[in-house]
Order: sequence, then C-alpha cells, then structure tokens
Amino acid sequence: MELTLHIYLFILGAILGSFYNVVGLRVPAGESIVSPGSHCPACNKNLTWMELIPILSFFLQKGRCRNCATKISPVYPFYEALTACLFTISPLLVGWSKELPIALALISLLIIITVSDLSTMLIPDKVLLFFLPLFILLTVISPLTPWWDSIVGAVVGFGILLLIAIVSKGGMGGGDIKLFGVLGIVLGLTGVFVALFIASFLGAVVGIAARMGKKVEKGSPIPFGPFIAIGSLISYFFHNSIIEWYIQLLF
Repeated sequence: MELTLHIYLFILGAILGSFYNVVGLRVPAGESIVSPGSHCPACNKNLTWMELIPILSFFLQKGRCRNCATKISPVYPFYEALTACLFTISPLLVGWSKELPIALALISLLIIITVSDLSTMLIPDKVLLFFLPLFILLTVISPLTPWWDSIVGAVVGFGILLLIAIVSKGGMGGGDIKLFGVLGIVLGLTGVFVALFIASFLGAVVGIAARMGKKVEKGSPIPFGPFIAIGSLISYFFHNSIIEWYIQLLF
C-alpha cells in the first residue's frame, strides 16, 4: 500500500514538475500559463499528449521535436524528475502526516522560483502572493512550531535580506528578500537562519568557482534563488539535526 502511494506521489510530482516549469518561464514574461498550449518554441507546433508525458517523452523522442527535430532542452525532464523525486521522498522524512502538504507546497514554490530565477533572474511577486496565503493556511491547520515562530521567522527572514541589500547597496534582489519572508512562515526563526547560512555558503562557493573558471564575469549578478531553494529544503527537513550537530561540535 505504501509503495503504491509513493508511486502516485512520483507521478503527481512529475506532472506538476512539468507544469511548474511552464509557470516559472511564463509568469516572469507576463504570459498566460493556460494559453497558448504547450508548443515547440522553434516551430510553434502544438504538442500532442504523447509529446507531453513527463520525463518519458523526452527520451522517446531522443531529445528532439518530432516535427522540426530541434533539440529539446534537458532542463524540462530534469525539473520533472527532480519534483517527482522530492515529492516521493517527502513522506520518508515527515511521514504520512498533516505536515506532508506543507512539505509538498514548499517543494512546489522552490521548484518554480528556481526555474524562474535561473531563466530570467526574476522571482515573480505573483508566485509569492499565491503561496503566501497557502502557507499561512497550512501552518494554521498543521502548526509545526508555536504560532509566533512563523511570524518571527517571516519578519526576520525578510529583515535580514533587506538589511543585506541596504548594506551591499543592491547586492540582494527584491525577489530574494520577499521570498525569504514567505519562506520564514514555514521555516520559523531557527530554520530561517540555517537556510540563510547554507544558501550563503553555497552561493559563495559556486560564485567564486564560476569566476575563477571564467564562467561568469566579475561584477555579473548570479541568481541567488536556487541557493535559497537548496538551503531552505535542507533546513526544512534537517535543521534540528544540523543544530544538534553544530552544538556537539562546539562543546
């Protein structure tokens, strides 16, 4: 029975991952997520249902459009598979509990903003405004911490990044600031600090490596959203273990 549920979650994650990729690309461009339907960006041919099977269609078509043979970016099946895998492992980390909808909603937001930030360097307000009331509702229904922790987490998450932006004179994007405020509702005060530390560390390492390898020119902005996504996921699922390990390391 449990295996069947995991399979259902994998399929759901793959389907939603395909949709999230559309949202992450279209919303920043001010386009509708409904119309026009999925189509090849090279020849504009509308895709059939056989060409829209998450993950499988990419490999069945050998990574090319069936109509014009243009290469299809492997980014599409990657996000589909990533969402599917994250959905599938979530019950292993939080159980089949009231917390599971929160975990799935968090994964959904982070996939969308990763697609958006990497492709357009934007984290759309429309996406954040959709998830903000959803997170508030879910944390009220299934509180993971005291009610005040979500409020403090949101205020501190927003405030810290706003302070960094002011001190660095624009070194932090407005979308990142608002995103951390929304994430603070789910992560709480402790989770926000852990997420920020991990995101900052990964961002610094990747940024230095990219510039040393001349992949990114000095002074060019690097999207911080994906690092926030990684840090937030690690913090959400493991921040208690990370803090315990850190305390043991110090003492």
